[in-house]
Amino acid sequence: MIFFPNAKINLGLFITEKRADGYHNLESVFYPIAWSDILEIKEQGPTDPLFTTTGLAIDSGYRENLCYRAYQMMRRAYDLPPVAFHLHKIIPAGAGLGGGSSDGAFTLKGLNELFEIGLDKTRLRSMASELGSDCPFFIDNQPAFVWETGNQMETISLPIKNKHLVVVVPPLHIPTARAYQLVTPRKSRPGLKQIITDLHPKQWPDKANNDFEEPLAQEMPQLLAIKQGLYDSGALYASLSGSGSAIYGIFEEKPSLPDTFSGYRIWEGKLE
Repeated sequence: MIFFPNAKINLGLFITEKRADGYHNLESVFYPIAWSDILEIKEQGPTDPLFTTTGLAIDSGYRENLCYRAYQMMRRAYDLPPVAFHLHKIIPAGAGLGGGSSDGAFTLKGLNELFEIGLDKTRLRSMASELGSDCPFFIDNQPAFVWETGNQMETISLPIKNKHLVVVVPPLHIPTARAYQLVTPRKSRPGLKQIITDLHPKQWPDKANNDFEEPLAQEMPQLLAIKQGLYDSGALYASLSGSGSAIYGIFEEKPSLPDTFSGYRIWEGKLE
């Protein structure tokens, strides 16, 4: 069976506090987009390798990959037979787009479907949370306000359907741990959920910031240059996504992009 694990963008990201366990509490709105990897899962035949990849290079070995970890979790719980995975990687890693988390979550959903296990979304979300804080979002794969470590979420409706999205990814890989080292939590400010749901996107720029953006841009000024290029092209709102290197812009219509984006990885499409 073939699945298409998709990316997400963050509409704002507030880091509100550092927890006693070393993690951070946050507020964000996750929005799924149609930029997707391709994942094939099938029962393993005598000559099928366990895990193969094509497309963008994956730095880690297969045992660290969330697809394999998701399979091991399901195999132990439900006595699954051996399977063969092929992952064609299209979503860039380290870009804040959640590609790895999506691959893991779609593996859980795919195995549930392939072997007719019958797990409901509540159980799948619980299992996904053991893979990573972003993984449960991709079980429902609907726009959602998330809080605490990202493990709490509420599906919401947003006024951006059919607007045009441009995602620009420079050749930078930002480790999540480094991003969190640079950010300073800030608790007292208006709630992000109300900002995103109550205001038009053209009112977001001064209110729905991503707390990782400023400290990361001090080390990587090209991030702000990309953001300004999107605004110069007519974006209603532009921002860093997650703690990675992707900068996106939301437009009323498909824009003409500047020549300075040449050489960057770019994805465009309608928001659904």
